[in-house]
Amino acid sequence: MAAPHDAPLETLFLPFSSGNLRWPQGPVLFLRARDGWPLREHAASDQLICEQSFRPFAAALEHSGWQVRNEAQVQADATRYALVLVLPPRQRDEARALFARAVELLAPGGIVVACQSNNEGARSGESDLQQLAGLGGKLTKNHCRTYWTAPAQGNHDEALHQRWAALDAPRTILDGRFHSRPGVFAWDRIDPASALLVEQLPADLAGHGADLGAGWGYLSAEVLARCPKVTALDLYEAESRALELARRNLAGSNARLDFRWHDVTAGIDGRYDFIVSNPPFHTPAREDRPDIGQRFIAVAAQALRPGGKLFMVANRHLPYEQILNDSFGQVHVAAERDGFKVIVGTRGGRA
Repeated sequence: MAAPHDAPLETLFLPFSSGNLRWPQGPVLFLRARDGWPLREHAASDQLICEQSFRPFAAALEHSGWQVRNEAQVQADATRYALVLVLPPRQRDEARALFARAVELLAPGGIVVACQSNNEGARSGESDLQQLAGLGGKLTKNHCRTYWTAPAQGNHDEALHQRWAALDAPRTILDGRFHSRPGVFAWDRIDPASALLVEQLPADLAGHGADLGAGWGYLSAEVLARCPKVTALDLYEAESRALELARRNLAGSNARLDFRWHDVTAGIDGRYDFIVSNPPFHTPAREDRPDIGQRFIAVAAQALRPGGKLFMVANRHLPYEQILNDSFGQVHVAAERDGFKVIVGTRGGRA
């Protein structure tokens, strides 16, 4: 899912290629890391630790030989870093919490370098990092802004640091029914597309099912609540931060559950009686990618047993009809509302 030209990644390294900053000799941490030639040009594999919770980006980093760790592994390590690189997310509470972690993980004299595109909150990000730890400099290029701290001397705003560190912590939502956290899709509400899909789920769904792009678990929770004959459910989700929430939200279910940190577009294993999905149609950088949803449909068709059904929801304008008709023996639109459509596809062959 990586873009062929990753402008924020390229611009992140501008201070080093321009001579404004020197690449350090000590260990380097890259938060929300992405692979690409700018990274390979500056860093050594034995020097760099990458943290990435989005499976397609993590897989690309692993393929290039980088060390990839999750947040818990980085936090458990006592290493402090001469340089922490950050590609902040758009969601501001999540980004502020990430800045707080970056500052916390610095060695004495270390610096944080961050970069965002101008239309993804660059000015706000710069202002936030300046407020937390002060700025040592900034550069702009490729419609992006790179900014960095002065060498850390332990003089950042500790009270602000503590407040921001807690901003993306999991918390209860929807009157305590679910847990969520800033930054995951529809983190503080029920997505209206998913709500429409839930209304169309038949109560007699049974057997072993899957949720493709499960997010924090809303669709799966509704399947299990409404369909008592479901005996097993596999949740596929590319964002590990969301998947851990789903694990928490579905704790106590009587069905057999399997939580899979996985990129659905790479294909899935298993033969399912039914599949539910509210597939993504853009990347984490908000680039429109209807081909992702098209691939979800093709993968679902391959994973269903003959006679198995796909229940999916999508924006009405997305071009899914051709792949649906090519992949399923029967296709019909079950409901439309507020710009969304619920589509049911039945795989050909004997049930």
